[in-house]
Amino acid sequence: MKNALIMGSAFVGVIVGAGFASGQEVLQYFTSFGIMGIAGAILATALFAYAGMALVWIGSRSQTNSHKEVIYKISGKPLGMVIDYILIFTLFGVGVVMIAGAGSNLNQQFDLPVVAGTLLITVLVLLAGMLNVERVVNIIGGITPFLIIFVLIISIYSFLTAEGSLAELDSIAKAQPTTLPNWFISAINYVSFNIAVGASMALVMGGAEPNRKTAAMGGLAGGLGIGILIILSNLAIFSKVGQISGTDMPMLAIVDSISPVLGTIMSLVIFAMIFNTALSMFYSFAARFSEVETKNFKYFYTGTMIAGFIVSFLGFTELVAYFYPLIGYLGLTLIAVLAITPIRMKKMDKKRQEVTG
Repeated sequence: MKNALIMGSAFVGVIVGAGFASGQEVLQYFTSFGIMGIAGAILATALFAYAGMALVWIGSRSQTNSHKEVIYKISGKPLGMVIDYILIFTLFGVGVVMIAGAGSNLNQQFDLPVVAGTLLITVLVLLAGMLNVERVVNIIGGITPFLIIFVLIISIYSFLTAEGSLAELDSIAKAQPTTLPNWFISAINYVSFNIAVGASMALVMGGAEPNRKTAAMGGLAGGLGIGILIILSNLAIFSKVGQISGTDMPMLAIVDSISPVLGTIMSLVIFAMIFNTALSMFYSFAARFSEVETKNFKYFYTGTMIAGFIVSFLGFTELVAYFYPLIGYLGLTLIAVLAITPIRMKKMDKKRQEVTG
């Protein structure tokens, strides 16, 4: 159970930086659809629970340290190549968005130049990426509980101090800009995007856990944890939607309104969550092309970080609005494969046992 919870916490940690730490993602995917956005968040929770369990279980069964061989194995060569390229594109792209997000975070809270935050996160992720897989997973899992505590505090405060009637909040929420068509597609796109983000690292984490049941429980716990945090974050932002409209980091804006001291702490927690996701993205990206813990890996990883830093100047909110939905639509292929793979693999195991037994 302890191993499952550590794995679940790490799975949450991989996704939260990209998925909802800033609140901008939740605002565009859920809050912008008003009351129906709550239904979208509940649907996303159910999908996350299954997808998380499937991913980590597949990783454990395959005992791998890179997503490439697993994806080709479960999808076949033509489809596997498509998914592989989608994941490669996702890993680098989301890593870039995280660097941009770190700049926006420190700029909003401390009025630092955006380049200061992007440079700081790039250096920290570069240094952390030189560690081994187990230490990387421990770093990611260890920071996650702090975000959970803050989301709970923000949610309770927002519910108790909600401004305006439900109808008024619904109207303001629906006026928020989004590039997505409706709450149902938005929920599926959001899960698809985040699973594409977390797939590589989840498979690697599963590959480090020989017990398949422990791996599945870890993935399930992580998926449910992500879903519950999304529901709470959405409710918090919905309750304060008039106040946070137009900010890059809505969650940070809410905490700042409670207390500048808590706002400073929240900014650092968000920075840590962004760091988690950036680290897992660039680490998995480099692991796809070179063997981890080798000189080639370190050279490739360093070059990737420099390229990511340069591209990050496109801007955080703009990248979330257009890049995230694109990855969500592309990632539906992976979601479809994940839906059937565990069932197919269990049938194969049963047939093998009948033949050998």
